[in-house]
Amino acid sequence: MKKKKIKQIDDFDIMDIFEQEIRKVEQSLNQIDQFYKKDLRFLDRLSDSIAQIGGSWTFITLFIIILLSWIITNTFLLTTHPFDPYPFILLNLFLSTLAAFQAPVILMAQNRSAKREQARSELDLEKDLRDLQIDQQSHKILLNVHNDVKRIKKKLKLS
Repeated sequence: MKKKKIKQIDDFDIMDIFEQEIRKVEQSLNQIDQFYKKDLRFLDRLSDSIAQIGGSWTFITLFIIILLSWIITNTFLLTTHPFDPYPFILLNLFLSTLAAFQAPVILMAQNRSAKREQARSELDLEKDLRDLQIDQQSHKILLNVHNDVKRIKKKLKLS
């Protein structure tokens, strides 16, 4: 009578597989970030910085303070010879110029960010597919264990 060799699956083997998959994903994320940051020109880095600053509460607060200071200075402090009297045409010119430059710069930064996020999304999809394959293998293992338990119960006449 021949003995069947039973393939034993070690818990540590499965955990090693999970750890390897996690390392692969972390490496891929780092590679994506490095890929999108390595060839950035000075103006690209500048636009990223402007977008980061321009979308912050610090910028909004500072901007409101500057606007109010401009209006108060020209309306109340310099009543005899204001450098920009009401309706603040010079202020409007500065604001229009700022908007004309700031909007495209922020859009450039957002476009680069969108490309990076697209690559990360594709990586997430790849990771999800690998997770499904691991889940499928786990279910096969559990099904085999379940069948083995059934056979053992049948041999021992427990069921």
